[in-house]
Amino acid sequence: MATADPVPELASTATRPATDLLVMVAAGTPEQFEAILANLASSFPPEGLLIANRGSFPPKEYPALRIVSTPSANTGAWSLTAGEFAEAYRLAQENEARAVLMLGPGSDSLASTALRGLADAVLDASADLTVPFYALPPHRGMINSAILYPLTRTLFASPVRFPLAIDLGLSPRMLQRLAAAAQRFSAADQVEALVWPVDEAVTAGFAVDEFDAGPRAQPQPAEPDINAVLARVTGSLFADIEAKAAFWQRARRLPPLRHANSQQPLPEGASDVTQMVESFRFAYNNLLEIWTLILPPHSLVGLKRLSLMSPTEFRMPDSLWARIVFDFLVAYRLRTINRGHLLGALIPLYLAWVAGHINATGAGADAEGHIEAVAAAFEADKPYLVARWRWPDRFNA
Repeated sequence: MATADPVPELASTATRPATDLLVMVAAGTPEQFEAILANLASSFPPEGLLIANRGSFPPKEYPALRIVSTPSANTGAWSLTAGEFAEAYRLAQENEARAVLMLGPGSDSLASTALRGLADAVLDASADLTVPFYALPPHRGMINSAILYPLTRTLFASPVRFPLAIDLGLSPRMLQRLAAAAQRFSAADQVEALVWPVDEAVTAGFAVDEFDAGPRAQPQPAEPDINAVLARVTGSLFADIEAKAAFWQRARRLPPLRHANSQQPLPEGASDVTQMVESFRFAYNNLLEIWTLILPPHSLVGLKRLSLMSPTEFRMPDSLWARIVFDFLVAYRLRTINRGHLLGALIPLYLAWVAGHINATGAGADAEGHIEAVAAAFEADKPYLVARWRWPDRFNA
């Protein structure tokens, strides 16, 4: 017997609007959400756009835009987390999205051209992952400049300047891989756990593109404790590097760098180099026994020389900093000491690098040029890391 709707599921699918781009918007104020909507409306055709908002407030304007609400994440978050990638993949599957744009906290500060640039390479299928190059003040994002960027560039042959960027363009298969990586963590841990998109993309052989996004307001943790932030981010990266050791030990050619030298001017007021140097000296007198368990004699000699420098002359040699990070990475793998204590022992050494970087730029060196020189030092010393990774005891004497 005939029915009015013999294939209701197909009819429902046919009437569902096609989704070219799913946009995941981090939690923020109603004013921030309105600003993001304005940028999206001016950048993309509304009929192919679906916006997922982590807030409960409806927009006052833009009735043509399709907007859905998603569960609120930790409002104090300052980075994309494993849980957000898992949620984005679920929504992308449900709506058969061709591409996904994930926008972190404070993304209302991004220009509409930045949103378009992040999405275009994925929409035209020339890239699986697009990552922004932010124009930041020279002394911002120092953990990225000192550790995340040079390590990722050296081990994964990736020129992406911000490997833990908080705004991303993703293809469905890239998002599927990140969601699978997120499953390594429990549901409770996903709220805070980090996933490394660039590492995952390079390991999978996916195409990665970098887009000059211009200035962006950088969200800060609810409790900006440098000790906790450095330990969380560096520990997560070390763990990811350990998991992918079979991949990065093989030699790879670094693609040409495409970074624009588009930093913002120095902010008013100089950072307290003297305080950072004094913190390093205090640590040298109190943590030397721990550092001796992690660093070989040659590096310890270099730290002794540093401890005798005046704050105005203080510089961390690029090669010494590369060796320190590599040795801490190996110690993390070997669990030479408790991992929490290990990462805590890295903090005064990181501050020593920052003090030297500030002194170098204060003396006229280009900030971005110095960071590139540091990354080059990491690359030049990669054979040391590979040798230590394979034969850790060889360098203890």
